[in-house]
Amino acid sequence: MAPRVLVSDKLSPTAVQIFKDRGVEVDYLPEIGKDKEKLLEIIGKYDGLAIRSATKATEKMIAAATNLKVIGRAGIGVDNVDIPAASRRGIIVMNTPFGNSITTAEHAIALLFAVARQLPAADASTQAGKWEKSKFMGVEITGKTLGVIGAGNIGSIVCARAIGLKMRVVAYDPFLSKERAGEMGVEKVELDELLAQADFITLHVPMTDKTRGILDAEALAKTKKGVRIINCARGGLVVEADLAEALKSGQVAGAGFDVFEVEPATDSPLFGLPNVVCTPHLGASTTEAQENVALQVAEQMSDYLVRGAVSNAINMPSITAEEAPILKPFIRLADVLGSFAGQVTESPIKQIEILYDGATASMNTKALSSALLAGLIRNQVADVNMVSAPIMIKEKGVVLSEVKRDKTGVYDGYIKLTVTTERQSRSVAGTVFSDGKPRFIQIKGINMDADVGAHMIYIANTDVPGMIGFMGSTLGDANVNIANFQLGREKENGDAIALLYVDKLVEQDVLDKLTAHAAIKQAKPLVFNID
Repeated sequence: MAPRVLVSDKLSPTAVQIFKDRGVEVDYLPEIGKDKEKLLEIIGKYDGLAIRSATKATEKMIAAATNLKVIGRAGIGVDNVDIPAASRRGIIVMNTPFGNSITTAEHAIALLFAVARQLPAADASTQAGKWEKSKFMGVEITGKTLGVIGAGNIGSIVCARAIGLKMRVVAYDPFLSKERAGEMGVEKVELDELLAQADFITLHVPMTDKTRGILDAEALAKTKKGVRIINCARGGLVVEADLAEALKSGQVAGAGFDVFEVEPATDSPLFGLPNVVCTPHLGASTTEAQENVALQVAEQMSDYLVRGAVSNAINMPSITAEEAPILKPFIRLADVLGSFAGQVTESPIKQIEILYDGATASMNTKALSSALLAGLIRNQVADVNMVSAPIMIKEKGVVLSEVKRDKTGVYDGYIKLTVTTERQSRSVAGTVFSDGKPRFIQIKGINMDADVGAHMIYIANTDVPGMIGFMGSTLGDANVNIANFQLGREKENGDAIALLYVDKLVEQDVLDKLTAHAAIKQAKPLVFNID
């Protein structure tokens, strides 16, 4: 029986035809996504669901989708899909991460012009029969400094466009190397430097715990007086109430916003303020972009449903069905190793080396490396997947190398990751035991054997007496239970490390008490997805 797909949002006729040409039955019901009850009633009949942003793939809907195998989102954002619920049901969630890039970048540039010259207000005034030429005094962008927060796929396009407009561009991005910045023609700076220098600021980062409210009252107070701010990335990156106050005080001279903290945005502190240009999340709204992402999602879903090929999956590695049983535990190991390095590395990464030893060298190392890189940058890019991660690493100018070799130690096969930054080089290695679970076997050249838990603490210290007791009592006083405790040291009185598997996330005040000890150099909380 041919697989069956429901298209519940508006996709182009060409995309619908792609499904049919690939042997997939398709029901095109573009209004059904807005009818939650009707969607719940019929979703059980389908193997695939193709959506944009109107359809909400909630936990309740997913529970009713008894035959669903794949959800395809035409676009990058998957906020309208309950990914954990889909993962628990074994439903692959795909997106189209790069189809909207040029369109979104162009919209940011369009807003920059609109704010610089107060175009919407001038248009409304003129069409109302007024002739207020002196009221709308703008500013040139030529020679001005553009601060780009986030120089990834979309941000790098904005940088190129701005340089073409003869702007000076400074960029803040923890993953951007100085070499890559030089190739792009931009100056890499820290956030505070960007705030102090920029005449215009544009944001192009995902919404994560680190980026939420990145421009709040404190940050806005550090900006150059009269700065203009553009946000076409995600609502909530800029605290709207704080920006409204900065606009009223004159600290900020104008703003262009396409995204808002609450959407649809029927009310906002920014509405009604002079020289604020607002659009209803139009970043991806061009004919070309809508067509591109629609065709891409149809091709991806058809390939999976007909041939079993997985691409651009948020919650699934890109591997074949034959490889899955062997690769699955090592995919998880690679993700854990990358995630460990990503969580403990604080400066920009310049070089990545992945060593495959023994049995791992003969596996699908492309899939393993993709999983490792996704884990490595997930702390900074929340919606990264195995397909987009290598592209993002390449775009940031990071040098990536893979080494394969025959078995050299006691383990049949292991993976070792070495990350080099401007400050230091750090390595972590792991393997999979017969139980299929990942284990750390070496960190910073120090051998150990440690389980991987959902919540862990990594401690780097000097090997001195009493450390175990101090760590245990500090955590005990904070009511943190230790499930497993592994130690390793370079030599007596030398560098040592501890990995503690704990039952819950450790609060910052507890970590501060640990690092208050003279022998402890670093204490980092770690979170791993080990389901």
